[in-house]
Amino acid sequence: MDSKKIAILGAGNLGLSIAEGLLKAKVIKNKNLVLTEKRIARREFLIEKEFNIIADNCKAVSESEIIIIAVKPAQIFLLLNEIKKSLNKNHILVSCVTGIKSSQIFDALGKSIPMFRVMPNTGIAIQESMSCISSFHANEEQEELIKNMFSKLGHVLFIQEDLMAAATVMAGCGIAFALRFIRAAMQGGIEIGFSSEAAQTMAAQIAKGAADLVISSGHHPEREIDKVTTPSGITISGLNEMEHYGFSSSLIKGMVTSFNKVKNGE
Repeated sequence: MDSKKIAILGAGNLGLSIAEGLLKAKVIKNKNLVLTEKRIARREFLIEKEFNIIADNCKAVSESEIIIIAVKPAQIFLLLNEIKKSLNKNHILVSCVTGIKSSQIFDALGKSIPMFRVMPNTGIAIQESMSCISSFHANEEQEELIKNMFSKLGHVLFIQEDLMAAATVMAGCGIAFALRFIRAAMQGGIEIGFSSEAAQTMAAQIAKGAADLVISSGHHPEREIDKVTTPSGITISGLNEMEHYGFSSSLIKGMVTSFNKVKNGE
């Protein structure tokens, strides 16, 4: 895998996170990874971080085997029009663009090539992404290649494309929802006496520990909650008060709102 040449088209937050994850996980050697960026200031910033940066998308495509598109949805069709003559059936195209269907991409290219839609999140920078993947016109070897690549960057789940909007909310938006819980827990910790630094450390580690418990055990979260709730205890009192104020329902409503917005966009 590290001998494959990868181009990441779009070096914004997501593109940079993917690049950082690939290098930290030693999926690829730095010399075989190139990022494209049009903005001069951004290119200078990334060069300082020792990434290989160019502005020419077609050159990046021509010299690479795996092409990862990480631009904003409003930019993708201009990009596809720019690179379509440089793409061929020997390329593997990976789209990480929210809300753009495979049919739209193939229509814009005017041809079918092996392609994957991938919805990761920014945890990919530290090999802790939840990446949902849909496959199109790819053989088993290509699917295994992409699976192995993203598995080294976190957890991978292959899904049907009609679930991609939901995956965008769960995987993409979900990390922001989890971070908002951490922020709220910090605020509560500060109010009951901890410094902001201590509250942040505790809130983040608590969230990490809770997630690791569910992942390692496979237990339903409520089973783990039962272990720390006792009759007339402080934990159940706090949980019930949160539910009175809509803790679970507000999270669900937020997720459904995000889902409806991304689904309407598709």
